Amino acid sequence: MPRILLAEDDESLRGFLARALERAGYEVTACADGDEAAAHLDESFDVLLTDIVMPGLDGIEVARLAAARHPGLRIMFITGFAAVALAAGDAALPGAKVLSKPIHLREIVAEVERMIAA
Repeated sequence: MPRILLAEDDESLRGFLARALERAGYEVTACADGDEAAAHLDESFDVLLTDIVMPGLDGIEVARLAAARHPGLRIMFITGFAAVALAAGDAALPGAKVLSKPIHLREIVAEVERMIAA
């Protein structure tokens, strides 16, 4: 079963995302911020799905740490800030996907499925 590390500081969105991904057949480790997500980086994951703007470590910092430990990890950023999304596209790791909020849960699940299939 593919494993996803989810980092999202909005509690309700985190819950919705985790449930949607679990229903789609993924094992999800959901974290409330970047620091909590970083604490899980010794584990093996197929996808890192992270908000960009969070307390503590932001999503880009988490992604850089994760990619250094797990080359080939698929990374997807989600953000509610269009300007941040544009900047993340430049600063993010090669191959990382950036989705802007609001986003439909089906779209996130479909993007995760595409990333894992690639």
